[in-house]
Amino acid sequence: MDSTAERNASMVRTRLSVMMFLQYAIWGAWLPLLWPFLSGHRGFSPSQIGDMFAVGAVGAIIAPFIAGQIADRRFATEKFLGISHLMGAILVWRLATLQGYGQFLFLSLCYSIIYSPTLSLTNSISFHHLPDRDRDFGKVRVWGTIGWIFVGIGIGQWLLNVHTPGEGTAEEILAAQHAGMADAFRLSAILGALMGVYCFTLPHTPPARQAKESNASWEAIKEVRRQPLVTLFLLAVPISMIHQFYFVHTSTFLGEFQSKTATTINKVFGVGGAGLMTIGQMTEVAVLALIPLVAKTISRKGLLAIGIAAYALRMFLFAYVKSIAGSTGIPEIALLISGVALHGFCFGCFIFVAFMIVDEETTPDVRASAQSLFNLVIVGIGIIVGSKVAGWVAEWAKTADDKTDYTRLFSVPMWGAVGCLAVLLALYPRKSARLALRAEPPDAP
Repeated sequence: MDSTAERNASMVRTRLSVMMFLQYAIWGAWLPLLWPFLSGHRGFSPSQIGDMFAVGAVGAIIAPFIAGQIADRRFATEKFLGISHLMGAILVWRLATLQGYGQFLFLSLCYSIIYSPTLSLTNSISFHHLPDRDRDFGKVRVWGTIGWIFVGIGIGQWLLNVHTPGEGTAEEILAAQHAGMADAFRLSAILGALMGVYCFTLPHTPPARQAKESNASWEAIKEVRRQPLVTLFLLAVPISMIHQFYFVHTSTFLGEFQSKTATTINKVFGVGGAGLMTIGQMTEVAVLALIPLVAKTISRKGLLAIGIAAYALRMFLFAYVKSIAGSTGIPEIALLISGVALHGFCFGCFIFVAFMIVDEETTPDVRASAQSLFNLVIVGIGIIVGSKVAGWVAEWAKTADDKTDYTRLFSVPMWGAVGCLAVLLALYPRKSARLALRAEPPDAP
């Protein structure tokens, strides 16, 4: 590649990296704080808050149809992205001030329908313009994780320095921080407006306007019925539920700990839990970088087992943090940070590897449909069910004085992960019949 072409490619990567940074900063600004904001400031019940998380997955389910029919057939992708983000910015700004359950639920649904398609479209516009997707996409996509980390720490610092009273009880300090979390929605709206304007400057990506291809979904379903995909799909829903449980409850759990314990960690990550949770995104980057190096020596089953074991261990540390600290002398904050850091292994070794397996275990003509089907299961169905279950479990874990018993709360997903690990070890084949068949040398003539 000559110098001019390399400069042009570098410029494209930079522009797309900025797009990814904003795309995930918009989401990361408010999602980790949704539960404490609605519970601690708006006074919604756990089951009502579970509904808010569930409607987010509704948008993820219908997003492929919206993106496929409008962006692929009617609109240039960059224009569709720009309009969507500008509309989303208006809606998420309103979420900062809405107080009624019905109004908040309806606008959350509308926002989900508008925002969810943009996640896949930022991927597709990157694939369209990157000269070498295998080499470049990871370098571009990692800026989305950096954006999530940046706003998580930023909003944590904002809550610490602007919305944390200099004196008062722990309950009064928490109440002030919960009220200040409305600013997370406003920050998301500002970033959304910036993203909306920026999208109109992205490289032109016209709609395909080609004849509709035949539907391969039925063929993909038939392939999913074979091992090891049938076991993988069987585990996808409960693991997605456990994954969602983490995002629903962890910021509240960490925020309460941070408000009661004066530690220097707050000076780095801020308060409210969202900043501290970004440690998980940091380890996610590291684990995803390591997987290509170990994927040839550790079996797919082994990697999946590491991921599920990490889910169980994380919930164990959260559920029994006080008992473990008391018996071992390890500081509670160190145990909590270790639990958060396990997110990288949970996501990388199970969810990321699962998508690799779907790609490997399906034939080329149905591979895209199989990926969409797995995405529907793990991002759509699993999150909807997981959000509702997380709300019901939170109701069950309430004490007589309306506090949360976190041992009861986190023990449910902990035992769920242990059960999933047992299913994996019992049912998932050690070797893939399909991959073994591919590896066999052809018969001699």
